[in-house]
Amino acid sequence: MSGPIIVGVDGSATAQKAAEKACELALKLDAPLHVVSAHTKDEIAHVNFGGEEFVLSHADEANDTAAKAAKDLRHTGADITVAAAQGKPSEALIAYAERTGAQMIVVGNRRMRGMSRVLGSVANSVSHSATCDVYIAHTSQR
Repeated sequence: MSGPIIVGVDGSATAQKAAEKACELALKLDAPLHVVSAHTKDEIAHVNFGGEEFVLSHADEANDTAAKAAKDLRHTGADITVAAAQGKPSEALIAYAERTGAQMIVVGNRRMRGMSRVLGSVANSVSHSATCDVYIAHTSQR
């Protein structure tokens, strides 16, 4: 196999657990790890603060979320890239994986039980639609 391992993060503790598992897999498979956060809006805001103008976007926020998750993984020595992807989380991860030629997408099992399972989850959507392997990491409390 070749290509990166993709993991989706949203700033939650369960997503961080999935990122840790993805990092472990990336190291074992000698593959680069891409930590990706999705955003659904492509809006840009101009904010004036202290006489300076700042440009903020949802993509920047998503990239910051991915960077925070990756920061905790840097000590492993893994080859890590952070990215933001536009769209609903499952669709954004799948599209990103296809663009990068990913060998695997890692997602957590959050919302895989009860009513949330019926309504849908990122893991469920990705596992049914991805064109690469999908690893569903156990991230909820045992």
